[in-house]
Amino acid sequence: MSDRRRVAPFVALALAIVAGALFYVLAGADSAPNETAETPLLDQPAPVAVGKLADGKSFDLSQRKGSWVVVNFFQSSCAPCKVEHPELVKFVSQQRALGPDGAEFITVVYDDDQESVEEFFAAEGGDWPIVYDDDGSIAVAFGVAKVPETWIIDPNGIIRGRIISRTSADFLGTQLQALRELA
Repeated sequence: MSDRRRVAPFVALALAIVAGALFYVLAGADSAPNETAETPLLDQPAPVAVGKLADGKSFDLSQRKGSWVVVNFFQSSCAPCKVEHPELVKFVSQQRALGPDGAEFITVVYDDDQESVEEFFAAEGGDWPIVYDDDGSIAVAFGVAKVPETWIIDPNGIIRGRIISRTSADFLGTQLQALRELA
């Protein structure tokens, strides 16, 4: 047997491992949960975020000034987003129980189709505003690298926090409360 034939299976295996690892990373591999990150946008006004809602009405983040807003970037095919979703349902329920003191919650759909998103929400729950970022401009303005990513915006429209991985209701609630106390 020639050297080429003996080496070929190992080369093929190595390529398969590299391709698998690359796919895992690019397909939204789950990083450590509740990972916060610095960004030049912290303590700055939130970027322009205009899109359309599922019902076709327009959405403008700047119109939400006056209350705390949590913005979550999402894709229905994202594995960490699927793991995170029940926690977001719980968080929204907790915030609604606070009445007018609760934060608003908004999902921005990034690089996904409306039918898939609606099917996901129908099956998994969640009845908060869903904004479709059809041209990617909202994600670009926020500097979203991958989903899920969650941003916390204060009542003055200033970005106060960023979570660059899936999160939990408890962690998100704790972050929000800490930021409220600093404001």
